[in-house]
Amino acid sequence: MSPQPTPEEIAAYLAEDLGSGDITAAIIPESTQATARVVTRETMVLCGQAWFDAVFRQLSQDIMIEWFCREGDEVAANTMLCRLVGPARALLSGERTALNLLQTLSATSTTARRYANAIAGTGCKVLDTRKTLPGLRLAQKYAVTCGGCVNHRIGLFDAVLIKENHILAAGSICAAVNKARAISSVLVEVEVESLVELEEALAVEPDRIMLDNFSLADMRSAVALNQGKVELEASGNISLDNIRDIAETGVDYISIGALTKNVVAIDLSMRIEISTAQ
Repeated sequence: MSPQPTPEEIAAYLAEDLGSGDITAAIIPESTQATARVVTRETMVLCGQAWFDAVFRQLSQDIMIEWFCREGDEVAANTMLCRLVGPARALLSGERTALNLLQTLSATSTTARRYANAIAGTGCKVLDTRKTLPGLRLAQKYAVTCGGCVNHRIGLFDAVLIKENHILAAGSICAAVNKARAISSVLVEVEVESLVELEEALAVEPDRIMLDNFSLADMRSAVALNQGKVELEASGNISLDNIRDIAETGVDYISIGALTKNVVAIDLSMRIEISTAQ
């Protein structure tokens, strides 16, 4: 997926900061031109160029943006990411919103790359979850793919994920899966919390089974019991320290909420220089 931010989304992001107008930028003459350079202070995987560009383009069509790195590139600390030239007021007014988006999406893609690299060569894939920042669901899901991981369902509408409370309400795993099959043709996944529940789920063969907080030993047993019948997904208490061990049990997927919810923004800096010739 490669979504583009809509004008309405960008307007909403800018409205948080601008409100009725940037009264600080107003001290600068309207005709003043400037050059800005964006530098990363740490190693990162670049993501969010379209969002960054859209912020400035909405403020002024006269801003020129030149990128020196491509989307998805791993970039070393102290690298200049891009250069902007245009009206100083617009550059100053859009700085924080544009950087907020770029540093957040790049943080997501950088984290995703670390997890993807940690299980490289195992055949297992890392999935994201719905634990995203409000208003940035599609953007963060895109950033996950920039980092080399895979999207799970986008929302509650494009796949069935039957969890403990759904099973209790439906009466059994079998009843829940059969009902899901009857009402929709999308992927049907069931969460299980024990090997006993796994055997019940295998009897009705959903598309995927989530092993919730299984030990490594129980994951290996689950893979052996499954015999390749359905896809298996590990979930719960997963970190960079243990993910490779989990991948090597033979599960097909590992889902990690931390890809999108535990975001620590990338440290970016934007320096502006006022043009001497006006």
